[in-house]
Amino acid sequence: MFFNTAKYKNITAEDLNDKIERGEDFLLLDVRTPAEHASQAIEGSYLIPVQELAYRVAELPRDKEIVIYCRVGNRSAFASTYLARLGYNVTNLEGGIAAWSRTDHAALARVS
Repeated sequence: MFFNTAKYKNITAEDLNDKIERGEDFLLLDVRTPAEHASQAIEGSYLIPVQELAYRVAELPRDKEIVIYCRVGNRSAFASTYLARLGYNVTNLEGGIAAWSRTDHAALARVS
């Protein structure tokens, strides 16, 4: 049985929009595939597919919060657990880009 013992926070799409509007300093990390990211992404996000995360973790800053998203929140929850266990300050976007796209600030999402 899997228990979430890693310490990470969850954030709603509205809370993420507030962070962006306040100009907070954080990294927005997309853990979806390159094709998903090319199709639609939250403006300013950095792509590391979840399956590459273990190999590319050194690319991530340890001195700032990392807000992680995927399509609906499953891959980002896994990535949040993983990175939190490594000591990163992480926050998971609840509902992923699907939740983000249903809000008023969806215009901040890049769609190709």
